[in-house]
Amino acid sequence: MLDQKLIRENPAFVEKNLSLRGKVFNINYLNKLALDKKEIDTQISILQSESKKLSKLIGQEIKNNNNSSSKELKALKVKGNNFRIKISELEEEKRIIDKKLHDEISSLPNFPSADTPFGENESNNIPLKTWGEPLRNDHFKSHWEIGENLNLFESIKTTKISKSRFITLTGNGARLERALINFMLDIHSNNGYLELIPPALVNSESLQGSGQLPKFANESFKCANDDLWLSPTAEVPMTAFHKNEIIDFKKLPLKYVAYSPCFRREAGSYGRDTKGLIRLHQFNKVELYWFCDPTKSLEAHKEITSDAESILRKLNLPYRLVDICTGDLGFSSSRTFDLEVWLPSSKCYREISSCSNCHDFQARRSSIRTKIDKKTSYIHTLNGSGLAIGRTMAAILENGQQADGSVKIPEALVPYFGSNFIKTA
Repeated sequence: MLDQKLIRENPAFVEKNLSLRGKVFNINYLNKLALDKKEIDTQISILQSESKKLSKLIGQEIKNNNNSSSKELKALKVKGNNFRIKISELEEEKRIIDKKLHDEISSLPNFPSADTPFGENESNNIPLKTWGEPLRNDHFKSHWEIGENLNLFESIKTTKISKSRFITLTGNGARLERALINFMLDIHSNNGYLELIPPALVNSESLQGSGQLPKFANESFKCANDDLWLSPTAEVPMTAFHKNEIIDFKKLPLKYVAYSPCFRREAGSYGRDTKGLIRLHQFNKVELYWFCDPTKSLEAHKEITSDAESILRKLNLPYRLVDICTGDLGFSSSRTFDLEVWLPSSKCYREISSCSNCHDFQARRSSIRTKIDKKTSYIHTLNGSGLAIGRTMAAILENGQQADGSVKIPEALVPYFGSNFIKTA
């Protein structure tokens, strides 16, 4: 969430920074609301001060005259009552403005970092490096063809259970998914992350705090009878884990890793990636999350990205690192590095992790602070997939496919999976 004081005092600066995202933001209405709120705060403060002075006069009048029904005292009490009525009216006005301000500001995205490359859309993203040798020829099968041939998952039968874009993993498919989850959790836990398994259902306040609401309400599944939603990512409950807290500065950074099922409507993506594991309504993910010293988030961003990269390297999966431009930046992010894994069948790299530095955007929305030199400050939050499990499985199936139809399991995963190959029965 953006700073109300900044919106009130420097609206041109706010509009300029938001416009880097490639669209025009006019915050005149917001600026007026913020100024109106400031004026009401001033009026309330003056009236409360006058009311306190009047209360003292009333007390003195009663004490000096020992008469609670004098004309002077009645006049003072009427004046005091008028103060209370006016203060109450102003406080109600302030509540209405606060609600409008909160709703409007909640819909504004984060400022892009000064280091984020300028661009209009994903075509302006900048590849920074590649790792590994991508497999290239015209004979590679897609991961869903491989999965069907090896009986790793069942999509048609699953439509009887729920609907399209859900999948049931079977046999070695379920075994591979479980192996990947445990492998990733172990690697990150050994690297200093505290493991969490958060709730799969989250309330609206948690979604607002991380930036999913109100912007992405149509992307999430909501329970009919409760203020609960199916979590779209573990980023949501992990942000809320320290909501309304002042974290001891000496404990920073706090580094968490969480396995969670994730649920997304994928609104607007109809017709894309309808087969396989790339774009499902339900998928598993291992998420990395940092709460850190605001002066050290640039270094933390490089480290969290490196931690996600380490999984791809250990699995020997070719990938590239991409610097996301301002026009393609996520709502809560100030700067994002995407990791894209190579899929031989489509002859392209596909996103498998987004590692984002959100600066104080989520911390401000969730009131998560620390004390630096006795001054209370918002901390910085960072998140990144470490990794998306389904997409990792797809990459292993495609990059490990053999001429005989089997799939070679990456060496680092063999102790978790229990075999070097997935073979036909």
